[in-house]
Amino acid sequence: MIKNAHIYFNESGTPVADKFDDIYFSTDDGLAESTFVFVEKNQIIERLSKHDQTHFVIAETGFGTGLNFLNTWQQFALCENKLVKKLHFISFEKYPIKKNDLAQSLAAWPSLKPYADKLISQYPIAMQGCHRVEFCEGAIVLDLWFGDIEETLPQLCFQKKGIIDAWYLDGFAPSKNPDMWQQSLFNAMANLGRDNCTFATFTASGFVRRGLIEAGFTVQKHKGFGKKREMISGQLLKANDKYSTPKYYPRNAKKIDKIAIIGGGIATASLALSLSKRAASFDIFCKDKDVAMGASHNQQGALYPHLQANFSRESQFYAHSFFYARRCYDEVLTKGYEFSHQWCGVLLHAINEEKQKRQASLIEQNKWPQDLIRFVTKEQASTIANVVTPYSGLFIEQGGWINPPQLVKAILDYSYAIKSFKLNTNTKVEKFYQKEDCWYLFDGKTEHGPYSQIIIAAGEHSDTFEQTKSLDLHPVRGQVSHIKATDKSEKLSTVLCHKGYLTPNYLEHHCIGATFTKNSKEIHISENDNSINLKQVTDFYGECEFTQDLNDITSAKAAIRCTSFDHMPLVGQITDINSYQTSFATLRHGSKYGYLPYHSSTSGLYIFTGLGARGLCSAPLCAELLCSEIFDEPLPIDLAMNEALHPARFTVRDLKRNKI
Repeated sequence: MIKNAHIYFNESGTPVADKFDDIYFSTDDGLAESTFVFVEKNQIIERLSKHDQTHFVIAETGFGTGLNFLNTWQQFALCENKLVKKLHFISFEKYPIKKNDLAQSLAAWPSLKPYADKLISQYPIAMQGCHRVEFCEGAIVLDLWFGDIEETLPQLCFQKKGIIDAWYLDGFAPSKNPDMWQQSLFNAMANLGRDNCTFATFTASGFVRRGLIEAGFTVQKHKGFGKKREMISGQLLKANDKYSTPKYYPRNAKKIDKIAIIGGGIATASLALSLSKRAASFDIFCKDKDVAMGASHNQQGALYPHLQANFSRESQFYAHSFFYARRCYDEVLTKGYEFSHQWCGVLLHAINEEKQKRQASLIEQNKWPQDLIRFVTKEQASTIANVVTPYSGLFIEQGGWINPPQLVKAILDYSYAIKSFKLNTNTKVEKFYQKEDCWYLFDGKTEHGPYSQIIIAAGEHSDTFEQTKSLDLHPVRGQVSHIKATDKSEKLSTVLCHKGYLTPNYLEHHCIGATFTKNSKEIHISENDNSINLKQVTDFYGECEFTQDLNDITSAKAAIRCTSFDHMPLVGQITDINSYQTSFATLRHGSKYGYLPYHSSTSGLYIFTGLGARGLCSAPLCAELLCSEIFDEPLPIDLAMNEALHPARFTVRDLKRNKI
């Protein structure tokens, strides 16, 4: 569990960390020091006008109050001659300060208020891992990594050429915080650095200078800021050959001209938003007459993360996905694109002894912040639900329900306002192929192209192409029933989850469901499934007043969820299975070396599917991950999570088990 910093404000109003007995910024002029040490000595403004990429990446070793980030953001915004379109700021923090302390600290800098207000409104809860927060329609990206930097730095995904352009070596003074100022930190800085990566720091301690030189940086001394006598800065002239991403999880970026997306649901809409923010050119191909007619067509879908008692890879993925999705959907609403929803919370009822034990274990292990999920007694649960229910449970206050078809259209409308694209409906792609290193799509009548990349986001239809038929995907049919609300049931004010779920009143109906039928692609409405959905409600809430006379099912919707063997999405490059098995054949013998060069016939071909029943939660972060990969940007997830989502993971598993 990540702990918030305990701070107090001294007589001059400067925040001081109890644990380190040190100030967060200079009492002389913290903002001026930030500019002098980090912006000027890293030559940030000059480099923005002649950088070799459209994004510039800065990494910082201690976020603190966010002063360096906000100052750099302001400098970036005021820079008139920059070629760089995106500022990507990565920062690490072991003890994040609380939101109210953040607001009080930043109030000292009125010139930063427009930026500080945005940061404060989006500031994430204290939960381990990477929180990606975006501002200015994606022009400013903040990756906040909460946790010990010794543990989090090695979790960053990077390849040989590195990802960082400049380092802000900040944090409490080396004498106050020796755990951070280690040779392992300096080595990691060099491993992550690109050609000509720079650093700057307020200290000039001898062991810091020597450690950076040993890691490969040149080092220069400068006059320090204010009362400080000296500081240092330097440069990594050439990126080293270190990398963290295993070669058998390929991420080979290709020049981007125009991208084709095959699909029409929440995955496609999320991709459209991430691509639009990058000013990418793309076309969408949807087989139906309109978008959101597949698994995204329910009237009400619940938004909440799937959490386990332990801080598992899967739970961490869904927790971060949930918060990213909330920020994404709130942004769409803020921009004026409406969709029916209620952030009314989601109540996970402990309906039987097994669930009671699981929920008790989750609370006892104390791995999750209460701002995310908390225990409630049956009396508290009834108060939250606004109807009397017989169970205790877990409450996810920031969850709720959304109308998925309206959400998909709102996201697409917002995306189009940022960067126009072409939406082709009633266009079923039958196949795609390469000609002269470009991709083309064929719909039975017309050839579309050329495209530099294709992203398949077609749900249960994603494995119908020659290049994807070996993917380990499974269809699961689900039916949701719409039951007429009554005077008593319409009082329900939160989403109830039991074995299925029951939503609050919307359009004079509740949604109840959903059924799960494995390996079925039948979408006809089943009266038996309606009966199953109703029976679950009566089994668990039959004695409750609010369910009396709740029995009039007027309609239903059935759809096919696309799932994987391990219930995690597939996000990333599609591998050329034959070439892949030849290149990484030594995996069969447990070797981490001796791989042959991987020559793929599927370069530029990506998959984004397997969202199962949790697409509303996971789609936005997965889309951002995939677009970050395509554009060769830092990823918003850690190494372990990247491996858990990569489409090649099943082939790696089978090679290691010597099954193929």
